[in-house]
Parts: sequence; C-alpha cells; structure tokens
Amino acid sequence: MQRPWAIAAMIAVAIAISYLDRQTLPWAIKYIEADIPIGNQTKAALDSAFLATYGLMYLGGGWLLDKVGTRRGFLFIMVFWSLACASHGLAGGVAALVVSRLLLGVGEGGGFPAATRAVAEWFPPERRAAAIGLVNAGTAVGAVLAPPLIAGILAYGTWFDLASWRWVFFITGLFGLLWAGWWYASYRVPAGAAMIAEAEATGPPLSIGQLLARREVRGVVLAKLLSDGAWYFYLFWLPKYLFEAHAFDLRQAATIGWIPYAASGVGSLAGGWLSSSLLSSGRSVDAARKIALGLSAACMPWVMLAPYSGSVAAVIALFSLAFFGQQSWSTLVMTLPTDLVPRAALGRLAGLVGLGGAFGGILTGQAAGWALDAGLGYTPVLTVAATLHIIAFGLIWFTIPRIAQIDFTRKAVP
Repeated sequence: MQRPWAIAAMIAVAIAISYLDRQTLPWAIKYIEADIPIGNQTKAALDSAFLATYGLMYLGGGWLLDKVGTRRGFLFIMVFWSLACASHGLAGGVAALVVSRLLLGVGEGGGFPAATRAVAEWFPPERRAAAIGLVNAGTAVGAVLAPPLIAGILAYGTWFDLASWRWVFFITGLFGLLWAGWWYASYRVPAGAAMIAEAEATGPPLSIGQLLARREVRGVVLAKLLSDGAWYFYLFWLPKYLFEAHAFDLRQAATIGWIPYAASGVGSLAGGWLSSSLLSSGRSVDAARKIALGLSAACMPWVMLAPYSGSVAAVIALFSLAFFGQQSWSTLVMTLPTDLVPRAALGRLAGLVGLGGAFGGILTGQAAGWALDAGLGYTPVLTVAATLHIIAFGLIWFTIPRIAQIDFTRKAVP
C-alpha cells in the first residue's frame, strides 16, 4: 500500500472509532434504562446535547486545525473525545449523561474537519473523492462493530461486578486512546503539502462571513442540514425503532443489526469510486459530482415503506438501501468543500457544513421525540426523513450551477 492510502486507512480507523463511540448509547439504551429512566424526549435531549456541541466544535475544530496543524490537532481531538466517551460509564443520572454527551460532541466535532484536512494534505483534487470515500467507510466499520461488540459487553460485562452497560463506554473509550498514540507516532505532513497548498491558494484567508456570502456555500450547508437531519435520525433512533416496533432482542442486534451499517460502508466506497471514475473518463467535476449525488439521493425515499412491512428482513433491506445511499451522498458532500474553496479556507467551510448537519440532526431528533410521545408513531417521521435527500439534491442543483473553485475576487451573486 502506498503511503497516502495508508494514511487514509489510518484516518478511516479514527472515524470508525468515532462512530463506535457515538453508537454506544443508542445500542445500550435498553440496559441503561434499567438504572436511569430515559423517555423519548429525554433520549432526544441526549442526542441533541451531543449534536449541539458536535456542530459547534465542527466549526471550532476547523479553526483549531487551521491554527495548530493536522497532527497536533487530531491528537488533541481524539484524546478528548475518548475520555468523554469513557465518562458515560461513571454517570449516575440523566444530568451526568447530558454532560458526557456534550463533551463527546466537543471532541468528535473536530474529527471530520481533521480527516478532510489530512486528505487535502496527501491527495490531489482528482483523487480526493476516492480517498474521502475510504475515510468515510470508517463510519460503517465503527457502526458495524457496535451491535455485536456492545451485545458481547452487555452479555459478559457483569463478570466485572459493575453494570454491564458501563463497560461499553470504558472499553470503547480505550480504543480511541490507543489510536491517539498510533497517530502521533506515525503522522507527518507530506513533503509536497506546501506545494499543493501554494497551488490551491488564491488569496488571503477567508472569513466565515465571506464564505456565507456565496450562495454555493449556503447551498452546501443547507443541503447538509437536510440530509444529515435524516441520517442522524436513522443513526440514533434505528436501534430503538427495531427494539420497539419489531421486538428486537440482544441476539438479533448482534446477528443482523449490523447489516444496514455494512451497506453504508459499501455506499461510502461506491460514491467516491463513481465520482472519481466519471472524472477519469473525461467528465467535468460538476457532472461527476452531480451524477453521483443524484443516484445517491434516489436510494433514500424507499425507507418510508418500512412501517408497512411486517418482515424484519424487509425492514433491514430498506434501511440498508437508505444507509448505502446516505453514505455515498455523504462522501460526495464532504468532497464538495475541496472543490469550492482554496485550502486555506477548507477547515472553515468543512466546519460550516458539519455545523449545518448537526443542527439538522437536532431538528429531526426533537421532532421524533415529540411525535413518539404524542402517540403518532414512527411512520410520519420516517416519511419526512425519506424526502430530505431529494430536497437537498435539488438545492445543490440550483445553488451551484457549476461545481468549481469559487472566484472570491468577484462580487457574490445573491
């Protein structure tokens, strides 16, 4: 394996750990409730606590990385979120869980900006979509490992004379600390990074206000808000949905609960591969990205059929298609900042995009908690979530007539 791809694989492991960490609470929720009562609105509040600081630190993480560099910045980010993950295991009530979720969001919020920056340091523009696809596949690896790993810890954690769900957080937090040591010992900025940065630089650093003045930037941020609104609902509520609506048990969680997440990993690789293949065949960046985005969005509406299926296999298949489409979409949307702005502003734009996505997740999570407590069930929430990627694709199509580097020397179009 060439060194750039080894770096991409290392970053993918970090992203896998982040998704394992954020999935600990959703998959362990049934067992946490035996010690700490958690209703639907409280569940939504815990998710919102994570997403609020996650989104804000996504923006702050971009600033941090621009200031201290990728190597030191990613080290700090990983250590912080790993300790925050472990702190869940010490919680004695809802308030402590909220604090732990807030801290986890602070740490994990810097993960994807760090990943995007590292890819930009190691890969030229024509290879970034494929590289980000590999990195984004880490989300699936972590999410695939979560159900069987957590099920195993829950089944055997009582051997250590402590509530088994607490060991879920201690063990997953340890994984992050081990990765942090590996990263700091291994990562160095490549010799050619300065030349790539010089070639992509097109003027002084851009402020957030200058970025948001461009409709292309606003379009990407709003599209991420819509599509991640659906994604975070699936990510944080699918386990609860399966437990409540389809009588899932620990055995099923371990044996088939991972399948949609595996499909998301295939989607991550497929989206990046398709876009890069279209570029290699002579398509423009605009055509390559939009064709792949459109096909990804077309996978999403089918999940609205899940409440009408009496078969667990059919439900898993529908969510697998949605997860495939979502992560193919996500890979491409994560690539768009590298297509639109110079490298000096990449951390800020990646942060804005992540902030939009996190607050989309808060909106859908709160709506889900309200709908369930109001007795409306999962059907209306799934129906709305199934349409969000289609709307987001239309938004990108109309706000970005041509995907290319924005000329910030020209007056912004309203």
